[in-house]
Amino acid sequence: MASTTVLPAEALPCLIAYIYKRWTRLSFSDIPGPKADSFLLGNLSELFVGPAAEADFKWKEAFGSVVRYKGILGDDHLMISDPKALQYILHTSAYHFLKETGGRRAISHLLNGHSLNSVDGDIHKRHRKVMIPAFGAPEARALFPAFRKMSQELMARWKDITTQDFESGSIVFNIPRWLSRATLDAIGEAAFDYQFGALNNSQTELGKAYENVNAALFGIPTSSRVFWDNFIDWLPSWLVEKLMTVLPNKRYKKIRYTSDVSTRVAKQLVREKRNAVGLGKENKDVMSLLVRANASTDPKAQLSDEELYAEMRIILFAGHETTSNTLTWTLWELAKHPDFQTQLRNEIRATEAKTESELTLADMERMPYLQAVLKEGLRFHPAISRLMRLVKDDEVIPLSKPFTTISGAVRSELAISAGTKIMLALAAYNRDKEICGPDADTFNPGRWLSGNDRNKEHTSIGVVGNTYVISITLFRRFTARECSMTFSSGTRSCIGWRFAMAEMQCFLVDLINNFEFSPTEDEKRIRREGPALMFPVVEGEIEDGVKLPLRVSIAARD
Repeated sequence: MASTTVLPAEALPCLIAYIYKRWTRLSFSDIPGPKADSFLLGNLSELFVGPAAEADFKWKEAFGSVVRYKGILGDDHLMISDPKALQYILHTSAYHFLKETGGRRAISHLLNGHSLNSVDGDIHKRHRKVMIPAFGAPEARALFPAFRKMSQELMARWKDITTQDFESGSIVFNIPRWLSRATLDAIGEAAFDYQFGALNNSQTELGKAYENVNAALFGIPTSSRVFWDNFIDWLPSWLVEKLMTVLPNKRYKKIRYTSDVSTRVAKQLVREKRNAVGLGKENKDVMSLLVRANASTDPKAQLSDEELYAEMRIILFAGHETTSNTLTWTLWELAKHPDFQTQLRNEIRATEAKTESELTLADMERMPYLQAVLKEGLRFHPAISRLMRLVKDDEVIPLSKPFTTISGAVRSELAISAGTKIMLALAAYNRDKEICGPDADTFNPGRWLSGNDRNKEHTSIGVVGNTYVISITLFRRFTARECSMTFSSGTRSCIGWRFAMAEMQCFLVDLINNFEFSPTEDEKRIRREGPALMFPVVEGEIEDGVKLPLRVSIAARD
């Protein structure tokens, strides 16, 4: 009890300091933006309680690539989707824009430790330097068999279930429920050589802790939770961590439980991997590579054991539901567009016919339409629709396109004071018509097969279109890198993007090759939700949680 009584006294000077900084910052009142719904919540209800990224699209259409919106208690925030500004924030001056603020950083620290995802500056550089060797192109290729094993296991399970229904020849699956379990098994085996057994309904303690973890922690928020989450962002992370360890909140209890279980398993795995490395074993899983890379690093630059545990936890947390949700949305689009689905299936089978053995990752990388479908799925349904940053020092941000203020002034750059919160609208950027073409609001894999409809004069950011598909010269023709920021960009881009792409190719090839997908009667009620990870729900059935039903049947062969 003593710790709870001292918290208000600790919080008071933090709030006073914040209020002083807020009222001495540069004013954004002349920057166009939506009218606040209330002083208490500003525009945050529309932003976080409504369907995922809908406010982002609406505001960008109405006000452009730089938008002022209101946070709680009248605080001014900025939404940015201008490509040159994004390049400056994520590349040029990445460490001048802090990754997370008080409350968000506290949640990251409690859930995943002081990992690559939640540290800044020199500490982030040290973490990334140690981790990079485990996430290169050869390492992604080496883990292809583990990904293929899980995709084929899922395929076998679905075939067994589908063929048992002799009357209709098809069955309705809740796609994200199955894919989340399959990708959990895949990340367990590929990253840690750990068997979750999720597809077989095994109940390991770690599997239970991470089951639907993103929806449980960051699902559809209430207005009161939006206010609370933004209020604690005004406080330093160490203080918020204290609060979260004592408050009897169901969500915080889930965070503490997941943290305790994952840390305990991480300690065991690091110990096992270290012993194996000492014995000269050449295991290819990510954790083994990470332990080996850390041991060969200058001792001053090494990760501590606690940091190694944290890296395992963030890989697990970030590495399975992002992939499963991207696959879910891509399958949904293919179900709604049977011509795209048929074209992809024909390409897969034509490639199969040319090879004398099972398809390899190189075979999949050479399929232009497969790559186009994957990239369009990533562009159109980004797993993370927005990123938050806190401006560390006063900044002047360059813009690719001038904007006009409310008073009529034209600005080609943006002056921002230290302490300003900015939201990087990835989903809105991904649908910029000046960059991606006039049909940016439609799902069209063909845009990745030709550069005719894209404006190549814009600043290029993102990782997939630019560098993906190692040593395959064919993909140098596909210069659609401007169209997608789904894996973020620059210094803090997703370190595991190559693994995600390899894994998604495995699943998409096996599932489209063997099954035909079509919408159910729930098609019109599917909604994108989630202020953090974007996930599907069925309107009117929100209590069922993450849900996107599709009708699945065995794909006919000639």
